[in-house]
Parts: sequence; C-alpha cells; structure tokens
Amino acid sequence: MSTATLEAQQPGASASDAIQSFTVTFLIRRFDPDVDTEPRWQDFDVEMYATDRVLDALHKIKWEQDGSLTFRRSCAHGICGSDAMRINGRNRLACKTLIKDLDISKPIYVEAIKGLPLEKDLIVDMEPFFASYREVQPFLVATSTPEAGKERVQSVAQRAIFDDTTKCILCAACTSSCPVFWTDGQYFGPAAIVNAHRFIFDSRDDNAQTRLDILNDKEGVWRCRTTFNCTEACPRGIEVTKAIAEVKQAVMRGKP
Repeated sequence: MSTATLEAQQPGASASDAIQSFTVTFLIRRFDPDVDTEPRWQDFDVEMYATDRVLDALHKIKWEQDGSLTFRRSCAHGICGSDAMRINGRNRLACKTLIKDLDISKPIYVEAIKGLPLEKDLIVDMEPFFASYREVQPFLVATSTPEAGKERVQSVAQRAIFDDTTKCILCAACTSSCPVFWTDGQYFGPAAIVNAHRFIFDSRDDNAQTRLDILNDKEGVWRCRTTFNCTEACPRGIEVTKAIAEVKQAVMRGKP
C-alpha cells in the first residue's frame, strides 16, 4: 500500500496536518454479456481518502480508468437504495460504505448482489424482486369511510407497531442476503414480507387478511429459517427477522 501526502489546505499548516491519501486495490467482478461467458475478476488501483466511500471509488474507476464499468446509483445518500452490492462478501450500499471502515491492507472485493439474474458487471435484473413486492399488495386498502371532513385517525401507539418497516428503501440487500432466496427463486423474500408487514399492522388498512393468506404459503413466511442475514444486511437498521416473526404469529392467530 503506497501513501501520498497532499499539500495542506490551510496556509502555514505543518506536514503533520496534511490530508493523506492511499492507493487502494479494488477487485471487481465484471461481466459483459456481449463478450463474457462467465464473470471474471478485474483489479483497479485507486487513490482514495479515508472518508471516501466505495461509490466514490467506482466513480473514479468509471470516469478515469474504465468507462465500461457498469453499476446503478442515484441519490448517493443511502435513500434510493439503487447501489446495493456485495462488498467484501457482505451486502451493503456503496454510498454508505466508508473506506476507513474497511481493511485497505487487502484488496476490496466488489460484486453484484446474489440470487437475482446478473445483467452486467454490478447490475442485476430486479424484476423478480419487484414481482414479489407487488404480489403482497404493498399499498393501503381502506374500504371504510372516515367521518365527513376527517382523516383516518391513528394513535401514536398504533403507528409504533409498524413504524420500523416503513423505513424500507427496496434496495434488495436483505432479500439477496437470504440463503433460502438464493436456492429457491419462488420465495417471496424478506423485503416483500417487510412491506406486507407495514400494511398488515396498519390500523387504517382493511386488507390485512388477504396479505396474510398470500404469505401463508409454502413460499411465504414459512420458508424463513431465521438466520438473521436479512437483519444484518439492512442498511436502514430494520429488524427484518422480527417483522417476519410477527407476520408468522399473525398468520397463526388469523388476524394482525
């Protein structure tokens, strides 16, 4: 690992106050369907700062070394969820993974998330993921009519029951970290169940039983093996495994 010292940004600053940059090696799993029959690893050396993110490294590679590198990103602030990928074997958002939190004495491995069809480089086909998401009806279904001029009232306690699962950004980090999902393409997956949970336990919704019936299936909540991979992978800190357990309990009760 080589070290380069930049000039201090403030006049009169000493050498010890200068900001240091480091040469970091990234091993990226590449795949071009027009050329490759199988994915391959390619290494890149990138000059980085400790506070840079993996997404910054990918930008530098694409803009300065290899314009063909392909990946998704949008907001770059951990909100859109589009840049989920495997970094050193763990599902993370590239925009939230700081270089200082990784061991830069070794190469940093970056590859696409698992369990979904690989399209190119770090991009997978998200359609199977969103198909499961749509199937659980992730929207409010309210058949009752509120009082004239009134909203559907909900207490703080009623909101708290499902508040955690409202944080999902559909990045697929949890679903693509699940061993059951890797081996069974029909399993709904953690993210779909989390989004079902968000409406099953919403006191304003009148369609909970339909969602419970959908998930009470051999490819529904009962395929979960409670390995906690999904909870560990979630960049929003959602207690995914807990949410799945609560849906299981609701299925057994026959109501939320």
